[in-house]
Amino acid sequence: MDFDAVLLLSFGGPEGPEQVRPFLENVTRGRNVPPQRLDDVAEHYQHFGGVSPINGINRALIAQLEATQNLPVYFGNRNWDPYVEETVNTMRDNGIRRAVVFTTSAWSGYSSCTQYVEDIARARNAAGRNAPELIKLRTYFDHPLFVEMFAEGIAAAAATVAADARLVFTAHSIPEAADRRCGPQLYSRQVAYATRLVAAAAGYTDYDLAWQSRSGPPQVPWLQPDVDGHLRSLAAAGTEAVIVCPIGFVADHIEVVWDLDNELRSIAEAQGIAFARAATPNDDRRFARLAADLIDELRLGRPPARVSGRDPVPGCLASVNGAACRPPHCAAACDG
Repeated sequence: MDFDAVLLLSFGGPEGPEQVRPFLENVTRGRNVPPQRLDDVAEHYQHFGGVSPINGINRALIAQLEATQNLPVYFGNRNWDPYVEETVNTMRDNGIRRAVVFTTSAWSGYSSCTQYVEDIARARNAAGRNAPELIKLRTYFDHPLFVEMFAEGIAAAAATVAADARLVFTAHSIPEAADRRCGPQLYSRQVAYATRLVAAAAGYTDYDLAWQSRSGPPQVPWLQPDVDGHLRSLAAAGTEAVIVCPIGFVADHIEVVWDLDNELRSIAEAQGIAFARAATPNDDRRFARLAADLIDELRLGRPPARVSGRDPVPGCLASVNGAACRPPHCAAACDG
């Protein structure tokens, strides 16, 4: 299968103080989020000058892909400029006929996979009859380079704290109902499986998985345990140092640089716990190699590269032109 372009599809983020509130309104549109909650989250962005790290990281990743793929690499976002609809229009005008789509999410599930599929369908519809064919690459939570980068991040963080530091993995929490939306807890099972792979690669047999950055009314059950409460429980049990690995994030979103590096670190300091945070892949050149490897799987018909572990969890395969997630091409059928 041949391609004439790559589309990097991501979440988006503001790049100036005046963009923060409009960006957050885009993200939460239709969800009845109280204005005060938006104000609170906006303050997190303003702490960094109103600039999310994610766009700069993505541009560095694009430059690396362009250097290795000998193909044009386009950049589109769901929630902020450059919007994916505008990008696909540009691809159409440039004569692109078939492109692969690499998303900055390693997971299945609605917001982490299916919503990107919907983004592709919406953008192609906006581009009209001559829209390029867009093939979304598979999920990659068990790819060898994904495991390798996080394992090395843990090792580097471990070198800064005591040898008996507790390893705690984190990923973005979602409502329990959302975790059931695309099959039997597919997202949370994939995260748990990836933690087993990464922990084994880093040499750990004992570790924890907690969830972070929940929002919404307290009566709605979300994935537990929450990492803030879990850290306090560790302190009460006598833990003196932790290594926090944000395995749910492939780059330093605000949920990493604020929720973990600021808020969770402050909780650790208040509890007398030494705190180290493992790096995310960010613009590590191996992340571009991972994307290139997924492309070659399709181009050359190679079998997927996966790390084998106990109780493997399925992942979504390639999706063409925003086709709805359905087996056998995807790991689950999301209920829309």
